[in-house]
This record gives sequence, C-alpha cells and structure tokens, in this order.
Amino acid sequence: MCPAGRYWSWWWIWGMLGPALIGCSGLSPIGIADKITTSLTWVILRKIRSYLPVSKQSTINTDKSQLLRLVGLSKSYDTVVALDNVSLRMGVGEFVAIRGPSGAGKSTLLYVVAGLLGPDTGSIQVAGSDVLEMSGLEKTRFRKEVIGLVFQDARLIPYLDIRANILVAGGDRTRADQLMFSLGLEARASHIPEELSAGEQQRVGLARALVHRPKLVLADEPTGNLDDVSAEAVVLGLRDFVENGGSVLVVTHDPRVLEKVDRVITLEGGRISS
Repeated sequence: MCPAGRYWSWWWIWGMLGPALIGCSGLSPIGIADKITTSLTWVILRKIRSYLPVSKQSTINTDKSQLLRLVGLSKSYDTVVALDNVSLRMGVGEFVAIRGPSGAGKSTLLYVVAGLLGPDTGSIQVAGSDVLEMSGLEKTRFRKEVIGLVFQDARLIPYLDIRANILVAGGDRTRADQLMFSLGLEARASHIPEELSAGEQQRVGLARALVHRPKLVLADEPTGNLDDVSAEAVVLGLRDFVENGGSVLVVTHDPRVLEKVDRVITLEGGRISS
C-alpha cells in the first residue's frame, strides 16, 4: 500500500463503535444487543455529521463547464516523487480514467483531489472551490457534499446492514432504496456485509458513494477484484451517474472500464504522459 493509503482507513474507526456499545449494553440475547448497537451507532454518525461546519465555498461554482482544475501538483514521500507538476482539467458530465504502472502516483492523485492528502505544491479546485484553502473540518464536510469515494475493497461497516452502510455517507432512505433497486441489491437491504458476495459488497460501496448526490466520484480500481457480471454492474452504475450530470475520475487498468470512459490519461513517474 502506498503511504497515502492510511488516509482511507478512517472508515474502520467506526468498526470500533460496535463492540464497545455491545459490551456496554448489558442486554441479551445478542440479537437484541446488535439491534441496539446498530441504532445507537447510526444516531452517533448522524450527530457527528451535523456538527461539521458547512464549507463557505461548497456551493460556489463559477464555471459550470469545469468541475475539476488541478495546476502544478507535486507530492513526494521522503525521496520518492509521487506527483511531479501534474495539471488536469475535467468538465461536468465527464468520465475520465487514469492508468499507468504501479507506483506511478495514480492513487496519490485521487487522495489529493479528495483533500485527504495535501500536495507539496500546486492548486486544486473542485466545483469552483479551492480545496487547499479549507480547514480540515471544512474538507470533511465538502467531501460529504461534493465528493463520492469508491474503494477497490468496499470497506463496509461489518455490523450495520446494507441500507445503513449506504446511508453512512448521507442522503435519505428513499434515495438509498432507489440505488439498491438500480444495482440489484433490494433483496439485500437488511443483510450485513458478510452475507454478501464480493461483487454485491462493491455495489453497496458504489451506492454509498452516490447516495448523497455528489458532483464528482473518485474511484480507485473499483472493479479490480470482480467477475465480469459484478464489474459490469459497477461500470454501468458509474456510467449512469455520468449520463445524469455527474463526473467520474477513476484509477483503473481494467479494459472493462477503459472501454466505457470518455477520456484516458496515462500517468508515469508522477507525470501525465498522454
């Protein structure tokens, strides 16, 4: 895992809440305690989100045709150069893929765009907002409003059912149910992650990324571990999002994804080569 990978691990912090709540409940049988744990955890997640400040810039977009603008981004880990003067522009409703060899800086670029990792130099504008001017809490709120994140492994909360996992990112139950239906998950709403296949779990991860109606989805190898049927479901879900006005920036080497995108960018040695 590249050094930036640790920034994705915050999802697993929530995994500590379940056992703690169960241990404190003093209730039996376990089934009742699990239900209470799920409910309390959901309240906690909602409450934390309500305290986060709204970014002053999060609803400002001065150029409706330009969703993403990166200028001169550079990032190094000690002596390793991950990004070297990278500039990129993406329009609204565009599906763009980044490909390149391992260690080329692809995942680092996604982390920087998401505001999870700061560049050494350069500027980042998403939907008209200067990401680098935001405080840490403003970036968190901004991601919840504007960015959707899809991981190579779904990283679901193991003790929450599928609907609750989707709603962790925000949105409402009606929207979550619509996404579950469109992704073929409606019969799985009350199941927990371990009861799903890898492909179904990844579809839940996609639904979680889309539930709050983001403007930009960042996906890191979303089909890397999937069979053809599951990969097609994920790709079609991303394509449908784009056709309805969203934008997707995806890191992938999967030809099943590359054949569906609007534009392919190659990153080598931290630099864009095509």
